Amino acid sequence: MDTVILSRIFMFLGGLGLFLYGMHVMSVGLQKAAGNRMKHLLAVLTKNKFFGILVGSLVTAVIQSSSATTVMVVGFVNAGIMNLSQTVGIIMGANIGTTITAWIVASNEWFKVFTPSFLAPLAIAIGCFLLLFAGRDKTKHIGEIIVGFGILFFGMTTMSDIIKYFSDSDVFRDIFIVMSNNPFLGVLAGTLVTAILQSSSASVAILQSVAFTGVVPLDAAIYIIMGQNIGTCITAILASIGATRNARAASYVHLLFNITGVVIFFFPALFYFKFINPGNAAPAITATGISVAHTTFNVLSVVLLYRFSDLLVSLAKKIAWGKKTETDESVSVHLDERILDTPYFALQNTQKEILRLAEMVTKSLKQSTESLLDYEEPKIEAVLSREKNIDNLTQLISAYLVRLSTRELNSEESSTITAFINIINNLERVGDHCENIAELAQFAIAENVVLSDTARSELLEVIDATVLCLENAIEAFEKDDYRSALNIAAQEDIIDALESRFREEHINRLKAGTCKPTSGVFFLDSMTNLERIGDHALNIAEVVMNEYERYHKQRRG
Repeated sequence: MDTVILSRIFMFLGGLGLFLYGMHVMSVGLQKAAGNRMKHLLAVLTKNKFFGILVGSLVTAVIQSSSATTVMVVGFVNAGIMNLSQTVGIIMGANIGTTITAWIVASNEWFKVFTPSFLAPLAIAIGCFLLLFAGRDKTKHIGEIIVGFGILFFGMTTMSDIIKYFSDSDVFRDIFIVMSNNPFLGVLAGTLVTAILQSSSASVAILQSVAFTGVVPLDAAIYIIMGQNIGTCITAILASIGATRNARAASYVHLLFNITGVVIFFFPALFYFKFINPGNAAPAITATGISVAHTTFNVLSVVLLYRFSDLLVSLAKKIAWGKKTETDESVSVHLDERILDTPYFALQNTQKEILRLAEMVTKSLKQSTESLLDYEEPKIEAVLSREKNIDNLTQLISAYLVRLSTRELNSEESSTITAFINIINNLERVGDHCENIAELAQFAIAENVVLSDTARSELLEVIDATVLCLENAIEAFEKDDYRSALNIAAQEDIIDALESRFREEHINRLKAGTCKPTSGVFFLDSMTNLERIGDHALNIAEVVMNEYERYHKQRRG
């Protein structure tokens, strides 16, 4: 191959890389600037499909990728944040929102002097200055958006300039003539390129860069655009592998919606260009024309299929076959890799998983303390078995939070991760003490330990206070209740006072010979473990209080 041609191919690929990276940088900056407002917008979704369309359009316009929005939706369904019916409107809206990138690219044709590509170097300079020297995070986010915008158009300009060298090539023109004469090839080409790039925005931008040279026939562009809408579904399909049935169904809704839209418009377009007005097929389409065609196709698809969305959902459910598996205590239910790029929701679901861990720990506390009094071996075995699941789930949550910490986070999200790690560590330690208590019950059975009525009464009093203290601490964490968290300190003081008084009284009984040494070991070690569980409950409450105080201090600042 001629080195000049090879060099131009490399330049085109470099331009594509710049375009994709610029789009990513601008998207990240927009998400940071929007903060939790965009994420709260998704969080308040209802079953109203029309509202979902608006939200899906807005979110996709911000992150500039319908594939990313759909992958996000698959993750939300898999993690239980939203149900399948709520996804339909978002997916429809995502197809509309993704057209914003094409309009940005097409703006090169409207602005006669200050074109985006002309301003790209200045945008990068201004954006870099803000990133390097701005003090406020919001200003830096704006700088990131501007830098991304400049890089995007550098890449777009590079692709367009290189394409011009090929515009006079007969082979290059023949490719589009073939796709014009064979519409199925046009759809296939659009599908494959978009599937490979996993971005309809990028593939549409490539088509627009070619259109700047004036060699793309109108009908070929229409068929390619249709194919691009099918190819963009591949990302969500890949993301749904290994997910729940509903999550897989969400990706199939996207695929069915786009394929149905293509089928609806493909044959009328084919009939129009072949028989009604063949003369309209040959004229070259502009980059703005591609934007118009892209937007029109997606908007009309939503309008026509809006009423049939429930049918698409039913069909998607049937395609997403598979047995529903039982929940295993040792595996996570709410943690999903697909939502790590949306920290707001990832943290929400992490809290759900921590509360699930807390429920397991509370169950172990109740069963282990009951076994101290009734010596029931099934309860002991249940506690010892569950401890392995508690340890495993603790590791899964910790690893998830570590991965989340590598994402783009604001200061509040970073602080929440630290708080969550502290809480799961304390819950895991409570689980360890429950295991100790269960083993003490095993010791009591083996040694035939018998407690006096006084000792049983004292032990029961401390058990009740400890269980109540832990349950209240977990409830304070669940509801982010500062006042309830404050009360935990008083409850923990009661446990400390009871443990100290009963320990002293039991030692006196040992000295007096009214209690056997084996009973003493059993009683005192039980008290020690219960008192330490109270300490960990207090630690959880202090995390809640510290987070509350940090948040309000930040707001006052």
